[in-house]
Amino acid sequence: MENLNLKIYFEEPKKFEIQNIKPLSGIIGLYFIFLTNTQIPYPFATSKLVYIGMSEKRTNSIGSRLMGHFDGQSGNIGLTSYRKVEQLNFTYLNFEMLKTVWKYRIEDLESYFILDFVKQYGVYPICNNKTGFEILELNLAVSLEIDWSYFKK
Repeated sequence: MENLNLKIYFEEPKKFEIQNIKPLSGIIGLYFIFLTNTQIPYPFATSKLVYIGMSEKRTNSIGSRLMGHFDGQSGNIGLTSYRKVEQLNFTYLNFEMLKTVWKYRIEDLESYFILDFVKQYGVYPICNNKTGFEILELNLAVSLEIDWSYFKK
């Protein structure tokens, strides 16, 4: 079977504010938090992206995960500190929309994005504290081309 190549584009950015977070209650997927103005000088290139996160179930939806970051309950000191000095934005990918092409777990999708970011930028996003992300199956039936330039605009 031939590999499926898929380009991933992101929706319009939303300000990291309660009124934009609440409608995402119940949505499963990946979310991306980024700075409005500042480019982070990663080893290979600059980017405004500071965090890639995931919601794996409706009870812990993108909305509730973002609220945890917004009010500091998540304990991510980096996001809390950036929010004090600059407007944060976010965008997200609804996992339901990708299920037809992505036959793996959402955890594997998050790993794919983080490892692809590392490949492009040389290090994990600055507010992602985890290490050791691995996709279990290296010969995936799908190849994602991620529009990282979105986080440079």
